[in-house]
Amino acid sequence: MNSISLAHGDMQPAGCRQCKDGRLLDFEFAFAYQPIVDLHRRVIYGHEALVRGAGGEPACSVLAQVTNENRYTFDQNCRVNAIRGAAELGLQGYLSINFLPNAVYEPAACIRNTLDAAKRYHFPIERIIFEVTEGEQVQDRAHLVKIFHEYRRLQFRTAIDDFGAGYAGLNLLADYQPDIIKIDMALVRDIDTSLPKQAIVQGIVAISKALKVRVLAEGVETSAERDFLCRTGITLMQGYWFCKPAFRTIGVIDPMAWN
Repeated sequence: MNSISLAHGDMQPAGCRQCKDGRLLDFEFAFAYQPIVDLHRRVIYGHEALVRGAGGEPACSVLAQVTNENRYTFDQNCRVNAIRGAAELGLQGYLSINFLPNAVYEPAACIRNTLDAAKRYHFPIERIIFEVTEGEQVQDRAHLVKIFHEYRRLQFRTAIDDFGAGYAGLNLLADYQPDIIKIDMALVRDIDTSLPKQAIVQGIVAISKALKVRVLAEGVETSAERDFLCRTGITLMQGYWFCKPAFRTIGVIDPMAWN
């Protein structure tokens, strides 16, 4: 997504004006929740809130409607609605929410709606993970790091999603060490038969261990992928092998997926 810049002479970021104006979105969306498992402990670690259309349409149908003008409002609505949905469903463990760093103008101010929603729906903030995709076109990496530090100060957890898919992953990791990095599914696919992918993922695991960052493998679709990742030392996993995203509900993991 394109980043947002201020027009010449603009005294306030667009997001700040939208916040004060109470601007509403002109489209609807909902969430599907996909479990994240801790294979070693054989428990559900948490769920990722994934954007869907109001009728369950793919995320792309929603994201195609996000523009520079409504990006801030969309990001704020995502946070609040994801928390409300998780609370209503009684989700246990962590709730992982994708956020748009280009929609955050002042971290301390832009987090207020999230804090209010967590309080209103009785969802502990220490169980919320904010994740940003490595592929997000961040205009100012220093600003993203500032956002991450503010979220950590407030006791949220943080994650870098799709690690290995973009070009800035290692540079971002050098500037800020999140709680979790999520290995991109392209590296996970058929990793049990690909020596290059195995070497890359083993390198990521070694770096993460040195930096005290936990690794999560997303997009796990086969038992062979699961087993290789487990032998590499990765115990947090997410993917169709365990459970597809469940639209407006909680997915059920097949007991055989653990074995």
